Amino acid sequence: MSDLVIVESPAKAKTIKKYLGSGYEVVASMGHVRDLPKSRLSVDIKKNFAPKYEIIKGKEKLVDDLKSAAEKSEHIYLATDPDREGEAISWHLAYILGLPTDETNRVEFNEITKSGVTNGMSHPRSINIDLVNAQQARRILDRLVGYKLSPFISQKIRRGLSAGRVQSVAVRIIVDREEEIRKFKPEEYWSIDAKFIPKGSRKSFSASLYSDENGKIKITNGEQADKIEADLQDAEYVITKVKNGTRKKSPAPPFITSTLQQEASRKLGFQSRRTMKVAQELYEGVDIEGMGATGLITYMRTDSLRISNVAIEEVTEYIKNAYGEKFLPAKPRFFKSRSNAQDGHEAIRPSMPSLTPDSVKASLTSDQYKLYKLIWNRFTASQMADCIQKTTQADIVANGYTFKASGYRVDFEGFTTLYVESKDVEEEKTTQLPPLEKDMIVRCKELKKNQHFTQPPARYTEASLIKALEEYGIGRPSTYAATITTITSHEYVKREGKSLVPTELGEVTTNLMKERFPKIVNVKFTNQMEEDLDKVEKGTEEWHALLDEFYGDFDKTLKKAKADMEGVKLHLKEDETDIICDKCGRQMVVKVGRYGKFIACPGYPECKNIIKYVEKTGVKCPKCGGDVIIKRTKTKRIFYGCSNYPECDFVSWNEPTNEKCPQCGGILFKKKGKKPTLFCATEGCGYTKTADTDDK
Repeated sequence: MSDLVIVESPAKAKTIKKYLGSGYEVVASMGHVRDLPKSRLSVDIKKNFAPKYEIIKGKEKLVDDLKSAAEKSEHIYLATDPDREGEAISWHLAYILGLPTDETNRVEFNEITKSGVTNGMSHPRSINIDLVNAQQARRILDRLVGYKLSPFISQKIRRGLSAGRVQSVAVRIIVDREEEIRKFKPEEYWSIDAKFIPKGSRKSFSASLYSDENGKIKITNGEQADKIEADLQDAEYVITKVKNGTRKKSPAPPFITSTLQQEASRKLGFQSRRTMKVAQELYEGVDIEGMGATGLITYMRTDSLRISNVAIEEVTEYIKNAYGEKFLPAKPRFFKSRSNAQDGHEAIRPSMPSLTPDSVKASLTSDQYKLYKLIWNRFTASQMADCIQKTTQADIVANGYTFKASGYRVDFEGFTTLYVESKDVEEEKTTQLPPLEKDMIVRCKELKKNQHFTQPPARYTEASLIKALEEYGIGRPSTYAATITTITSHEYVKREGKSLVPTELGEVTTNLMKERFPKIVNVKFTNQMEEDLDKVEKGTEEWHALLDEFYGDFDKTLKKAKADMEGVKLHLKEDETDIICDKCGRQMVVKVGRYGKFIACPGYPECKNIIKYVEKTGVKCPKCGGDVIIKRTKTKRIFYGCSNYPECDFVSWNEPTNEKCPQCGGILFKKKGKKPTLFCATEGCGYTKTADTDDK
């Protein structure tokens, strides 16, 4: 009899089977097999919040097959993902297959490699019931909030709405930022910048006015700027101070889940859901030419910065051979995780550092290659030497005013030869200064006044929202992608380029939640709940008590809100269309129902006329001249088609524009990506250009 190993996905099963050999059968559970059914609450509140689990609809045959395979096996190993969710799946599988939970049949694979699988199989343990209870508590908390609160929100605002313990806080963070932006009052200020040329040199350098005889100066209006400009007319500029120095720039640590999602958004234009999907593929295994199914990265759900000694030794050897010993630090780098980080896994890194991105590129999809290269570069750079920069700062004085100039040159590239971390806000560029000396007289080539206004805080992008959720302690690394997907798909938030902007629905819902359920959308309360769940995982808090404490207050608040708002319904503004109702003559409006938007007569219930909602692009069909409209697949992916379908079969995944091709006169299409481009689809033309906007 062979041994049975149960994992979550077929891809993972295929990779692990390669390493285990013929003595093992490796099968996939396809994720959860047992869960709270969607059709009802499925939590018995009166019986200590007892969950009522059932086999997930459609997985009955899979469960029968797992039972059959288990009966034929000598030993059964539960090898689901190494986190709370994976532990719970193993616990459910143990229940279904009749396995004792104290049996040492649970194995973990931090990386799907020969050594990772061998190490995991040689250290079986029993199911960690504290991990399971933490997952159960989170699942039941979310079920209670979702199934108790969503009907109330739907009744008061719009049918079909949902509320969630984490998603509602995420929406509030975005709504609060929008309110900050609206309330922001810009303040005027001015800067004075100059370009100087040292005597005997042709190279100019820039400097900015910093102070006058009374100290650091703040220019608040044009009159003040004009006076300073007049004071400096025909002045002599003398360098009074030159300071040369050296600074070291250290590499960023290897990725954790949140930083991977942020950097993939900044550098690759990936949404978090896309990032995690590709990372899962790289972890579970990809068919590499000459190697077969191979897991390329370690487990991608982690908030630990720990790196194994073996991995450090491997990457150190690679750096020495590829770049030379001068690119190695004096000693290996170790990075400190946040105080509340779970340290069950390593940071995200290549499972085999010797497998460079270019060596496996032919075996990867475009997305897999891009993300693997990002992970590989970041990890490798984290173990490289510092970048050494030679800095210069100079003070230039004229008529009591001091200008400051600063610059640097790279003396040794170090890790920056491979990788530099991106930032949400671009850093001010600093250039190299020419040789400068104290008491040197410089000529002012240009003196320029610049009017500015203070800017409101920036709207959240996907990257900055993930960073905020992490800093606030909202959710866990594995939940960020799902949270953002939920709040955008439910239309509480919309994307405008890179920015996440609250919709009217998001603002109305958030304001209702802030008024009636302040704890649910309170950042500190939600953070405390995450800390309490961590305590359950560590075995220091009892999960039933956690649920009881939460639900008592929540239930009272919900009952009071229902009583106070009986008969009250909040109305969203309805967008008018240019369509006149052909039954009663009223101007029809856009409404949102259970299945999305539709156009209806505002005279309901007297007039019940409705028509299909069509999103026009404002572009005419290149085939027949009809309207090009936005369409969606079953998975909500956007494409473009002609409103005269099926008479006209025009269709495109790329967005058509009103720009004409300068070569052939055809319309240009926009291809989205990190650097969006416009291209002509006319056969044989081939015209392309960079798009004006960076719409991802």
